[in-house]
Amino acid sequence: MKKAFEFLNNLKENNNREWFAQHKAEYDLIVKENKVFFNKIYTELQEYDHLKGLHIFRIYRDLRFSKDQSEPYKTNFGVGYSRSKPMLRGGYYIQLEPNNSFVGGGFWGPDTKDLLRIRKEFELNTTAIEKIISNENFIQYFRNIEGDAVKTAPRGFDKNHPAIDLIRKKQYVVMRKFTDKEVLSGSFQKEVILTLLAMRPFFDYMSEVLTTDLNGEPLF
Repeated sequence: MKKAFEFLNNLKENNNREWFAQHKAEYDLIVKENKVFFNKIYTELQEYDHLKGLHIFRIYRDLRFSKDQSEPYKTNFGVGYSRSKPMLRGGYYIQLEPNNSFVGGGFWGPDTKDLLRIRKEFELNTTAIEKIISNENFIQYFRNIEGDAVKTAPRGFDKNHPAIDLIRKKQYVVMRKFTDKEVLSGSFQKEVILTLLAMRPFFDYMSEVLTTDLNGEPLF
């Protein structure tokens, strides 16, 4: 991680193709080391969950539709772990970046059907989700559910509903930030796993919601 952070700090100061080409060999070595770490997380997490794969995000920015072409590279390393759909929902994510590392997960971009189902569930009853997010372990790791939201209320929902703060969300994600010192410590891998496992009650509940109708009848 120390080498990775040094590279990313230098890249931030030299975010251009010429510098990157000169340091491509260093980058390739760091990517290889990152894969070892990311795969260790995958293997250990697989003991507690059913994963269908991992995706290591490319460092190259997609500039095809961007007006700003000045920074062609991201300044972080990221990996996502997907669960076995359709029964298991939610995705895990790890980002490594100097002064901006975090472990997170949830429902970043639910499709229209899933988003409506989640909102309808919260409109009907929030007892289960409130129990999860008020749990001491959840608060210790994440504090609350985050995500972008519409300004008032989605169409068809009462803006004065008691659970409107949950209903108006477009994303349902949780996140735990790590300092550089924590990332560079020998306990980081263990803390990553503990953080990912702390998401499970949230994931299990949302999976149940998204695999049943409002009457609790299975969809699959």
